[in-house]
Formats: sequence, structure tokens, C-alpha cells
Amino acid sequence: MVDYSPLWDTMQKRKITQYTLLKDKVLDNHTLNRLKKDQNITLVTLERICKYLSCTPNDVVSFTDDA
Repeated sequence: MVDYSPLWDTMQKRKITQYTLLKDKVLDNHTLNRLKKDQNITLVTLERICKYLSCTPNDVVSFTDDA
């Protein structure tokens, strides 16, 4: 299962809000909603987030077993 809680932690540490991601055109509303619902995003989107936050994918997403 995909979990984006590392993203919210990373954003909080860097004092970046969801509104900032939208305003700076890092994400659109649809993608932000997908992140909130722990749904899949593209690697292009993951790369864009990582570049904007100057972080690695591990700072954005984690994976857990569905068991």
C-alpha cells in the first residue's frame, strides 16, 4: 500500500503548505487529492515534488504490505 505521510512530515518540517504547492504549480488540485487519499501518482509527479522540496522519494512516499 502506498503511504504519503512522509510527504506531509517533510512539508511540515520545511514549513511548506499544500496551498504553496498549488500556488507554485508543483501540483494541481486533482493530484493533491490523490495524495491525500494515498492513491497512485506518476513518477513524473514524484520527481517534481522531490525537486521542489529538495528531497528523495523516501521523504515523500513509503510502501507497506496489504496483509
